[in-house]
Amino acid sequence: MLKDLRTPQRIQEFIIDGLKTNFEEEGDTLRSVQGVLKHRKAHCIEAAFTAACALWLQGEPPLIMDLEAHRDSDHVIALFKRGGCWGAISKSNHVWLRWRDPVYRTPRELAMSYFHEYTNRDRKSLRTYSLPIDMRRFPIEDWITNKDDCWETGAALCDIRHYKLITPAQARALTPRDSTEMRADNLVQYESRDPKRSRRY
Repeated sequence: MLKDLRTPQRIQEFIIDGLKTNFEEEGDTLRSVQGVLKHRKAHCIEAAFTAACALWLQGEPPLIMDLEAHRDSDHVIALFKRGGCWGAISKSNHVWLRWRDPVYRTPRELAMSYFHEYTNRDRKSLRTYSLPIDMRRFPIEDWITNKDDCWETGAALCDIRHYKLITPAQARALTPRDSTEMRADNLVQYESRDPKRSRRY
């Protein structure tokens, strides 16, 4: 299934339109690629694993990046390069934290492209990013074929060194989002039985 996704654009289409959002309504999950394809649902890190695996099948390195936030959830994206520039494959139930065209010269520049839209209510929450993580450092049975949740792999990603995007003084001076931006949070692709849950993913 993944081998037929021959370009980053096709991989992005698959994880957005071919996979529903995993709202974890029956408890937290961190499914492997095999688990994602079985359930046809994913949240961001599960989709990043799947996208990285699909890139690997096309002969590209399976790279991901972990974005960490203040009083908010992490976001995980799969990375690729074209013409020396970085792009990202990403799943979010909102419009904000999705695909990035390969126009960013450095991983930090790519991470900053998510800054203004990465929010917790009216506050911009993104604070740190990891350098590209090559998933070949982990055995495939840990994140591709694991029949259980991949908690150890997820924890390892959090433990990798992260780099600050802004200073404490800059964080204190950030402008809150306005009411129009806040209303845009109600635009989601998939609805959960719990409307609040739909907007958390």
